[in-house]
Amino acid sequence: MDKFLDAVASVNGVINSAVWGLPGLILLIGTGIILTVLTKFFQVSHIKHWWKNTIASVFKKNSSATKTTDKKTISQFQALCAALAATVGTGNIAGVAAAIVLGGPGAVFWMWVAAFFGMMTNFSENVLGIYYRRKNKDGEWIGGPMYYLTDGLGKRYGKKWLSPVSKVLAVLFSCFAILASFGIGNMAQINKIVLNMDAAFFKNASLGTIPGTDINIIHLILGICLLIIAAMIIIGGLQRIAKFASVVVPFMAVAYIIGSLIIFFINISNVGPMFAAIFKFAFTPAAFLGGGVGVLIKTTMTQGFKRGVFSNEAGLGSSVLVHSSSNVKEPVKQGMWGIFEVFFDTFVICTMTAIVVLSTGFINLETGAPAAGIDGDTLVSSAFGKYFGAPGTWFVAIAMLFFAFTTVLGWSQYGSKAVEHLFGAKGVKVYKVIFVVMIVSGAVMEGGLAWDLSDTFNGLMMIPNLIGVIALFPLVVKITKNYADRKFRGKDIKPMLSYDDITQAEIEKQLSEEEE
Repeated sequence: MDKFLDAVASVNGVINSAVWGLPGLILLIGTGIILTVLTKFFQVSHIKHWWKNTIASVFKKNSSATKTTDKKTISQFQALCAALAATVGTGNIAGVAAAIVLGGPGAVFWMWVAAFFGMMTNFSENVLGIYYRRKNKDGEWIGGPMYYLTDGLGKRYGKKWLSPVSKVLAVLFSCFAILASFGIGNMAQINKIVLNMDAAFFKNASLGTIPGTDINIIHLILGICLLIIAAMIIIGGLQRIAKFASVVVPFMAVAYIIGSLIIFFINISNVGPMFAAIFKFAFTPAAFLGGGVGVLIKTTMTQGFKRGVFSNEAGLGSSVLVHSSSNVKEPVKQGMWGIFEVFFDTFVICTMTAIVVLSTGFINLETGAPAAGIDGDTLVSSAFGKYFGAPGTWFVAIAMLFFAFTTVLGWSQYGSKAVEHLFGAKGVKVYKVIFVVMIVSGAVMEGGLAWDLSDTFNGLMMIPNLIGVIALFPLVVKITKNYADRKFRGKDIKPMLSYDDITQAEIEKQLSEEEE
């Protein structure tokens, strides 16, 4: 087993370096910059509008954002929670801490940069996802990069050679999404759950390892328990996952924010130096890194971008797979939920983690170096434990449990949709069995490898997706302008709701009936 894992790590290292090198980062951030400029900084210029039509709409009575009469769809808020269930996970806690430990405080700045431009990448993905979605044999909406690659890129430009290329890209995306579901969506999350639960609750209760192996018995038991619970929810499909997520995600997010803010106010005197360190080390290599500007680009920026993408998934095309099941009719409206998703994930939850990590003394704000013996796996729990004692460590372990576990549930849906595209509904049943079994593998495997595999699968997944987004950005701009002309300028023009004329007519009829 050890030789096999070493071989996997070696191959993965080569691929990871290629995917997350300078070209990959330019593709990722460059796409966000292009879309931000072409949509005239929509995430800033229309912040009041998208805020009003996303999270603020949840508090309106009888809002369509929170309710749906169609049992084959989920509400816009449920779609958000299901997407956040998949994004708000270990990347927001252990991922941010790891980025700071490995890249210094400056990594937080580059995480913010990636998220700012990632808002419009996620917006564009979801606009395309809704515009090119279709209904499956069961009458459920399905959408994602594989559909806007085949029906968008493959047909929009009228080039015969694009059709087979787009189909290959769609297959590649689906394959990478399935692999990523086992990495970012399963093993990495479960691994962090088990490590934190073990550290918080089982320090003095070691049962040793299974004879003849390195498998920790407590880790195995925890893995089996998580497997059973996950199986019960995953079998229920998207509706059950969405209902579970719409309760758990908001509750745990609010609890985590409150806990982080308490630490923030306890260490209010460190706030100035903390933000100064973030901006200073974003452009100046942290002393403990050494190596000058080259290391700054390679380590600080890369850690910020990689962990940022791991956290909010903007550019991966993954959240489109669940957003496309929403009861929304306007592509731009679901795109705005995509903007909020990235905002909440990174600018709120990740920033809370950064505050906890940087304000509690575990990171030297003068040199950027972590304290001796500190690692990203347990840094946040150590910070909470410093001020709340054992209950603080328990809280982080429980928060990690719920955040990471809902991520596993969300990614099971992503993987299911990718499998459905490749193999049909029958393949989904087989996939779910394999996915659930892999939970135990994540519980007993080495943590570092799980994270490295996740980084690689993320990078591979974003390549075909961003090729489609870049190729179709003129359409995104056109759909966005159509929406803006109708909503902001009062123009009486036909809305752009679907690439399919029959679906377009059906949705237009529904809208007219709602207005009556």
